[in-house]
Amino acid sequence: MQYMPRPLPIVADGLSRPTTVSRTQGTTGQPSSKNLNQTLPKSKQSPKWHPNPSSLRPKFAISSFQFSSFLVEQPYDIQRLTKLASSILRNLVFLNFCLNPINSTLRPVHSLTQPHFDIVPKVASTGFLGIYEQFSLHKFYSSPSRSFRRRENKRLESSRKPTLNQAQFQKSVSQLLPRFTPEELGDIITKQEDPLVCLELFNWASQQLRFKHDVNSYHITIKKLGVAKMYEEMDDVVNQVLAMSHMGSEALFNSIIYFFTEARKLTRAVNIFKHMKNSRNTDCRPSVRTYNILFTAFLSRGCNTYINHMYMETIRCLFRQMVNDGIEPDIYTLNSMIKGYVLSLHVNDALRVFHQMGVVYNCLPNTFSYDYLIHGLCAQGRTNNAKQLCDEMKTKGFILSSKSYNSLVNALALSGEIEEAVKYLWEMVEKRRSTEFITYKTVLDEFCRQGLVGQAMKLLKEFQEKDIVSGHAYRKLRYVLEDDYGDSVSHTRLR
Repeated sequence: MQYMPRPLPIVADGLSRPTTVSRTQGTTGQPSSKNLNQTLPKSKQSPKWHPNPSSLRPKFAISSFQFSSFLVEQPYDIQRLTKLASSILRNLVFLNFCLNPINSTLRPVHSLTQPHFDIVPKVASTGFLGIYEQFSLHKFYSSPSRSFRRRENKRLESSRKPTLNQAQFQKSVSQLLPRFTPEELGDIITKQEDPLVCLELFNWASQQLRFKHDVNSYHITIKKLGVAKMYEEMDDVVNQVLAMSHMGSEALFNSIIYFFTEARKLTRAVNIFKHMKNSRNTDCRPSVRTYNILFTAFLSRGCNTYINHMYMETIRCLFRQMVNDGIEPDIYTLNSMIKGYVLSLHVNDALRVFHQMGVVYNCLPNTFSYDYLIHGLCAQGRTNNAKQLCDEMKTKGFILSSKSYNSLVNALALSGEIEEAVKYLWEMVEKRRSTEFITYKTVLDEFCRQGLVGQAMKLLKEFQEKDIVSGHAYRKLRYVLEDDYGDSVSHTRLR
């Protein structure tokens, strides 16, 4: 009588429906493991069979991101069970692509490691010996990025609310007289280091009869909360200030704008700025310090040129509005304009503002003005204009910064002016300015590119002898040259 095998059930927790997989035809025989056969009655023991793993393609729908268990009912040989389970997993459709839970996109998992199998033999309810294969779907996901972990840590830190120090609060309250004034309250809050105690003192004083806060107490409390980065609590105090039309001062609103920009709340900062412009109180009108805070906030939004280009349009409108209101820009304002134009690749506009200094505006350029322009000109390969500004800077007694020297040497070397680059490099060393590794590499690469490998190695050796570069930097530069110009460098070293 021919043996007809029964279908092999696959039971998976967390799946939408069970799926059956039929066994292939096999011949009768003795089981391979006597120890496992002893756990079952003879009527339940199955003969030997040899499955074809490539034909086993279970189709099922994933209903959750993590499986709790995966039961595969198999014959009694644990090795064959493990091979079959691995074959099934390798042929699953979801092994080709893995759903990324962060951005909901498909990404290949060809580089992911093999999942860990925890094989536990167990007798199923039907009497067949099976195994439980423990694995989780998150094994197939890559680990979260560093920025994601940093954001999660910040969220956890922000969610932890500090507890109030009742003893310190009672001690501060005991130092106040029964009929204390806002000046006395401000002195107590200033001496208090715990920002939560400061906020509790402020709220406690607000509930006292015949007491009203003044600009000074609001200002001190907002600064305490802003320094402690308690922006939600600070926002509540700011709303109290905005609710009173007569309350406020230029210094108070400048501090509010500054802390909102530190909290990356530019929309809120701009709303405070509009409130200052529309205020009937002349003491609350924006000043040059207000505009400088906004300029700094917009320029620090990122190093991307496109982002700087977008925010530079806003800075330009603010600058035009400041001039139209009769506010005279200072050197910090003009340097911010130059820096913004350079970062957004509007170098000609930066030169226009530079040439207006001392003519249209009553302030002369300083070291930062020259540094920003030299860096911007070198970024565009305009080395002749950069050298002219460098000479003008020297005649006025200024010294180039490390950033300007590095930019100038790199630009000269990339443009083929290797002699000028070496001259400014030695000048940089004499002025004790820090030289970046990429600057040394660019100069040596240009020597080798022009076929002057011997001079490049001689210059590198001179750097080492004069202790200009460290031993690690010297070896790294030499290895880079050997990798890029191996035969020429080896021939030069032999000579």
